[in-house]
Amino acid sequence: MTQAWRRALLNVHLPSLLLWALVACAGSGWLAVNRMQQLHSAFETDARIVHRLLSQRVVQHDAIMATLALLQPATAADAPHNAASPLPRLTSVYPQILAVLQRSAHSDWPAALQAELAAAEATSRRTGHAAMAGLNLPAGRYYLVLAGTPASYALHIDLRTTIPTDEWPMDRATSLVRVALEQNGAAFVVQPGYADQGKGIRTYDFHKLLAAPSQPLEVVARRSVSLHELPWWGMLGWCLLTAALWAAGYALRRQRVARQRAEELLRLGQVARLNTLGELAAGMAHELNQPLTALLSSTQAAQRLLADEPPELATAQTAMARAVEQARRASTVVGRLRRLVERPDLASQAQPLALPTAVQDVLHLLEPELAQRGVVPTVSASPDLPQVLAEPVALQQIIHNLLMNALQALEQVPPAERQLQLAMANTSAEHVALSVRDHGPGIPPEARQHLFEPFYTTRSGGLGLGLTLCESLAQAMGAQLTLAPEATPPSTAHRGAEFVLTLCTAPPTHDR
Repeated sequence: MTQAWRRALLNVHLPSLLLWALVACAGSGWLAVNRMQQLHSAFETDARIVHRLLSQRVVQHDAIMATLALLQPATAADAPHNAASPLPRLTSVYPQILAVLQRSAHSDWPAALQAELAAAEATSRRTGHAAMAGLNLPAGRYYLVLAGTPASYALHIDLRTTIPTDEWPMDRATSLVRVALEQNGAAFVVQPGYADQGKGIRTYDFHKLLAAPSQPLEVVARRSVSLHELPWWGMLGWCLLTAALWAAGYALRRQRVARQRAEELLRLGQVARLNTLGELAAGMAHELNQPLTALLSSTQAAQRLLADEPPELATAQTAMARAVEQARRASTVVGRLRRLVERPDLASQAQPLALPTAVQDVLHLLEPELAQRGVVPTVSASPDLPQVLAEPVALQQIIHNLLMNALQALEQVPPAERQLQLAMANTSAEHVALSVRDHGPGIPPEARQHLFEPFYTTRSGGLGLGLTLCESLAQAMGAQLTLAPEATPPSTAHRGAEFVLTLCTAPPTHDR
């Protein structure tokens, strides 16, 4: 399971995953903000409707008071003789008016309310409009007093019946908006709203005085938005949609990368096969050249010997001449074949290259092989590593062969012990070394001195040309490939094989 997770993490492209997370969070945030704006807009609309309705009702109280003042008797003689007479018809028409009190010039307000109503009457006479008295906001009761001549009036108002329930924009029992009429810290709660107001993720407030100077009550509305009101299903749908798009894009990218890797491996394999054919042809030419030379020498000697014999001299001379001719012809054919498949001069094609870049390119090509074997290579490079002189394809082929040999060696040890280290460092001012070390079973001592010989192999089914080819390519471009000495004494911690490719540094370029 650990290896599976490690392979999955290696295969995931972290920047694209972070991009998906950013897009998913941005989209979800936009949906949440849009929902919050909708809730705020609805809250503002309802709060303004509430303010308008309540203002219309309290303004109606002022109109009633003005009507009473206009309908009262012109003189005190015409006024009723009782000190405070109710007007039953008015209370039946307006249920929010509990009682109507009247005080003439020859009477007083009820004793229990004398001081408050008298003070409100004085204020009304000074300001010219009605004034409040006996305010009891928690109970929703107050008096509205209008000073007049010859009589003054007071309305006892019940706020509970002032609320226009038929026109109210919200369900007072279930709405999350708290609405209250407030003054000097006291409040009459019109609707309770959300029980934990102010504890949500966002709180909206509305404050505005009623449109009646005589009744300076402030309409206060509050709305708290809780987490469950966010569009979680929409946010989840957006995340799933972006995840599906990301997965599709990631799959397409992996297919493209895999195709590019396959094309690069195919190109590298074609070059490797051509180079291997060159090595094979060169070996065959070397092997055939000796017997052909011996054949040529033998037939020439036989020709001279037969020339001394009297019998059938002409026939022997003709036969030997034909043998010599055929031997020379075979030698010419082999030489022509060798020149045909001989590698070009790689030294003349060498160019400045960044060695870490070349190593990373080959590791990218071998990502499937590394993942299949559960190997995570460790790559280190000295700071300020100079560029090296090398032919790009030949350098890639050498590194590729060395890494494949290392992976094949690591197959012989348990997965938990598979280690692969690549190190790049300066060995001198003119040389840079690339070390490829595996933690496999190592190379037997008797095989170490034959590794670079053609057709020598310790692996079943191998041709024995891989390391020979790598050494030839390295020498052709002025580099050197060696097998590092075995650690003494041998130990489990230092087992395995280490190959070192030493390259010449590129000359510094001087910008003018």
